[in-house]
Amino acid sequence: PEAREYVRRQQPPIVIKADGLAAGKGTVIANSVREADKALSEIMQAKAFGSAGDKVTIDECVTGREVSLIAFTDGQTVSPMVPACDYKRIGDGDQGPNTGGMGSYSPPGFFPAEFVEEATNTVLLPAVRAMAREGIPYKGVLYAGLMVTDGELLALEFNARFGDPETQVILPLLSTDLVEILLAVIQGNLERLRMEWTTNACVGVVMASAGYPGKYETGYPIKGFDNVGEDLLVFHAGTRLGDDGQVYTDGGRVLTAV
Repeated sequence: PEAREYVRRQQPPIVIKADGLAAGKGTVIANSVREADKALSEIMQAKAFGSAGDKVTIDECVTGREVSLIAFTDGQTVSPMVPACDYKRIGDGDQGPNTGGMGSYSPPGFFPAEFVEEATNTVLLPAVRAMAREGIPYKGVLYAGLMVTDGELLALEFNARFGDPETQVILPLLSTDLVEILLAVIQGNLERLRMEWTTNACVGVVMASAGYPGKYETGYPIKGFDNVGEDLLVFHAGTRLGDDGQVYTDGGRVLTAV
């Protein structure tokens, strides 16, 4: 009741988020109060995202171009990767419900090096330093979901992990040995390591089961792996290897072709 009352006092569009882990699908952008009411019912009553929907956050809708900036950190130094953009909606033209990501590309032309530096200094580094001050220094990968609005950077979310499907188009551009970077993170000497990136670009397209992100069937054979070109990478997600040696679909997002 409290959430519904609050929604009715807002001006659409309204952003409703499940306040928990929802595999990247827990955000609904409602273009009317009626849509917002429906979203609240699905998240909080029908438990579309399980216990992640026990609570929700209701946010102002901001518009702009989204970008993911992922970085390595050893608890003191922050070394950003090349930025990437992903496509959350299931349909062409940014239509339909949110998914875990239907594809991505890197690097985005609208997010130049000066934006990367600004985001590192104003978003990522302050977060790392704040955790260190709290006595909980963080080592690993920090992911900032950002939006560029009229030239201004807004932080939408944080994740303590790599992004999916962004990582599939980011890491192929990395020239430096990933093991060296991870060792520097663990040993706390990331500032001594200079990460090198190629000047190439990567595009990733997700192949999903029919019906995703709703109900879908699995168990379909996947063919064509023996015809993959040398410049193409195929990352498995919702797949399984059968006893007959055949690869079968076993999830919603099945493959990412890069």
